[in-house]
Amino acid sequence: MLSEIGGGVVASSGAPRLPRERTRRVSVGGVAVGGGAPVSVQSMCTTPTSDVDATLAQVGRLSDAGCELVRVTLPSAADVDPFHAICAQSPIPVIADVHFDHRLAVAAVRNGAAGVRINPGNIGSWDRVDAVIDAAGEAGVPIRIGVNMGSLDKDVDAREDLDGPQKLVASAESFVRHFEGRGFHDVVLSAKAHSVPVTLATYRELSRRLPEVALHVGVTEAGTLLQGTVKNCVGVGVLLEEGIGDTIRLSLTADPVEEVRVAWELLGALGMRRLHPELVSCPTCGRTKVDLIPIAEEVERRLQGVRAPISVAVMGCVVNGPGEAAGCDIGVACGQGQGLIFAEGKPLRKVAEADIVDELFKEIEARFS
Repeated sequence: MLSEIGGGVVASSGAPRLPRERTRRVSVGGVAVGGGAPVSVQSMCTTPTSDVDATLAQVGRLSDAGCELVRVTLPSAADVDPFHAICAQSPIPVIADVHFDHRLAVAAVRNGAAGVRINPGNIGSWDRVDAVIDAAGEAGVPIRIGVNMGSLDKDVDAREDLDGPQKLVASAESFVRHFEGRGFHDVVLSAKAHSVPVTLATYRELSRRLPEVALHVGVTEAGTLLQGTVKNCVGVGVLLEEGIGDTIRLSLTADPVEEVRVAWELLGALGMRRLHPELVSCPTCGRTKVDLIPIAEEVERRLQGVRAPISVAVMGCVVNGPGEAAGCDIGVACGQGQGLIFAEGKPLRKVAEADIVDELFKEIEARFS
């Protein structure tokens, strides 16, 4: 039983409900988005849609990394048949990314898309948008309304009394209200910018003004791996911690597999979801008597192949040894040319420095595989 307290909805237990728990749940090819469902991880293919084999190979790598929804561009009529083949063989739901031509969005709906992403600001007249809404409604396919600073509602964009976040919110709200006016509610909404402060302001206001609409969150055009990771983890991380965001795509100018890896690391750092093990490693100092950095890097690389939500410690000295990492499931504390393998804070055995990684993974495989 729910009650209203201070303008927020709380459960009968007294615990306040997070914004993401209050959004309307949408099913994208069987993946639940919104309504308190786990925050899902998305990415987008960088291969030409016309190259079915290359696209499916990339989708496979994304799926193996933990991607749950993948977006594939549909830039021309010549790509419709390849898109259909991709949807039919993809291991995860495929969302069509369509700009400018509403006929391609309609074709995507009719050719296996689990969802379609359009920006009403560049599709054209409302009758064209309505054609997409009607096709999606008939097929039971959800639509992501994707708004960005470069493609706003023309009337809103012309207003000089609004700043960037206000224009994004006003455009997004006008589009959502139009969809709802036509009886279409299977909507996921994004309103993206490359600025972290603009992203934060925009999504906070969207969550307040459209609390029922599931939000796809990300910082667009965030940059290459280092800068893009920082911007996305700050912008998206803050919003997720505030309970805002139902599905995420962390845009990076990099292999899209990196987007998925960073997304899972972010969700794990927030204590929301974990797919791969967490690596706990010290920054090293003058007390360290082994070459710790390459050891930690090799452990990190090999942990990518482990599907278990465990914590693994690689510590450089006795100060940061089993005591500091006692809460980890398994780890190694290093000394002079050797390491002490431990599990749940209890010593197991000493091994030579050259054998640390192999011996650590023998224990991981024995205990967690």
